[in-house]
Parts: sequence; C-alpha cells; structure tokens
Amino acid sequence: MSPKPPVHWAAIGESTFVAGMRFMAGLHRLFGRVPFLLVLYPVVFYYWASRGVARRASRQYLERVQAAHNSLGHPPTWRDGVRHFLAFADTLLDKTLALSGRYSFAGLRYEGREAVVELIERAQGALFVTGHVGCLEMCQVAADRRSRIKLSVLVHTAHAEQFNRMLHRLDPNHGVQLIQVSEVGPATAVLLAERVARGEFIAIAGDRIPLDANNVTRASFLGHDAAFPIGPYVMASLLKCPMFLMTCVREGRGHVVRFECLAEQVVLPRKTRSAALAHFAALYAARLEGVLASAPFEWFNFFPFWDQHLAAARPDSRTHEQPLA
Repeated sequence: MSPKPPVHWAAIGESTFVAGMRFMAGLHRLFGRVPFLLVLYPVVFYYWASRGVARRASRQYLERVQAAHNSLGHPPTWRDGVRHFLAFADTLLDKTLALSGRYSFAGLRYEGREAVVELIERAQGALFVTGHVGCLEMCQVAADRRSRIKLSVLVHTAHAEQFNRMLHRLDPNHGVQLIQVSEVGPATAVLLAERVARGEFIAIAGDRIPLDANNVTRASFLGHDAAFPIGPYVMASLLKCPMFLMTCVREGRGHVVRFECLAEQVVLPRKTRSAALAHFAALYAARLEGVLASAPFEWFNFFPFWDQHLAAARPDSRTHEQPLA
C-alpha cells in the first residue's frame, strides 16, 4: 500500500479555537497555573498519543535539529516528543497571559529592541517576519510601555474576527489586530501601506507556504531543502520598509523577544527576482534555525514541514486530523 500523500497545513485546520482560549483564560484566572496545567497536560498527551501526523512531524523535526546542531544532546526518543508537545501546552498558557495583559514584564527580556524603538520614535513602520516559534503574542508587550506597538498580524484562519473580539475582551487596550487574508490583493496592499506610513507594524509568518505552489521558493533548513513562501518578501518590497525577524522563546521562567533586521529595504529586481526571493528566504531560514538551535522545543509546526510543497500541489487534500498548531 502506497503511503498517503501529504496534506497541506491549511487543509488540516487549527486546534486553538477562540472558545478554548477564553476557557483557558478563565481557568487560569480562577485557579492559577498549576490547576491550569493539570487540566491541559492530559489533553496534550492525548493529542500526542492519538495524532499520528503531528507526532511523526515532531519526531522528524527533532531528529533534524539534533543532527544539525546537537541541540538535544542525544537522539530523540518518545520522551522528547512528549516534551515537545508539553512545551506547546506551556505556550498556550503564556498566550493566555499575554493576550489578557496579565504577563509580568519582569519575565521578559529583549534583544535588538533598540532598532524597533527607534522606528517607533520616528513614526516609521516595518514588516516583521515571524514563525510558529514560541509565544509570538509576547510581541504585544515588546515595545516600551509608554509607546506600544500597533501591530497588524496577517493570518489565514477564518476565525480572525472572532479572535479580534476575544483580544478586545481580554485586553481592551491591546495594540494587535488580526487580518484574515487568503491572498494580498490591491485593496489589502493599500490598507497595509497606509498603516506602515502611520508608523504601524505588519507581521506575517514566513514558515507556512500558501496553497498556490507557484508562490514559493526553496532554502536549506536544518540540513534539508524546504519550501518557503515568497509573500513576506514581496510584501516588504511593496511597502518599502525595513524587514525584521521577530521571535519569542522561553528562557528559564521568562521569555526573550528578539528582533533581527533582515533588510533595511527589500529590493526585487525584475531580472533577478527569483534569485533575490531565494536569498531572502535563505536568510530567514538561517536566522530561524539559529534561534531553534538553542531552543529546540519551541517550534510548533506539527505537520510534515519538509513535504509542504507536495501538499500545496494538491489543494483538494483533506483530513479530519487536527494538529496543535
């Protein structure tokens, strides 16, 4: 029997639903961290045991980060797989605290924030290329407390408006807005350009490819060739603004938020456009890999990442199995 073809991540769906986030926020508010995790850990262990796609994807990733950087110090075992899923459970709590404005600033450390603060003071916007790494909701508190970042996050989920309402209920003064997009058309491009011109910031994930397999490029990641979306770099070239990698990973009992400038301006010459896109994707992949080398359990793409391009060629693929992220 031939193996099942890979399924595109967008066809699998998300497990972090709005109602679940609201429930978790209430649970933590009433009972604290330990009861919260006592409820969450069994659920995550169930997912690890019952979701073969996510479990195998986790194992493949851990094997490759270990082979490339010896990040685990040993060949990954099933215990490392469980630890990977439990790290995601801890991150769900961190997301809840961050979105509700209840995360302690004392637990947050910054690297490269000076360049972003300088942009804020000049009312200059920028594009943040992110990834499914750690707890990106910490970006909400990554700016100076006197000058919060106004951030628009481009997402593919159809639940964007529900998430926006939830964000407002958890923290009416938050500076984050989710914008659901299937593709960036002229109207969306104008909207984003206006926001950047006002000194706001745009965030887009650089580690999940679109359904259209033509809008991808290739780069080495953890020692293996992988597909990456070209969207972030095309957008940065249109917005004519600086482009940063933004990540947030756990550090002890707190987190470290990192901003790394990938380009002061992205230029895509017509004659060498493909090469330029590949260059920026390779730069992103290398910087992302550097983050994961020291924080191997903080990457939450629980699907066959290196086979995305095969699934993108089959946009009609479906599955009932839902990954964690």
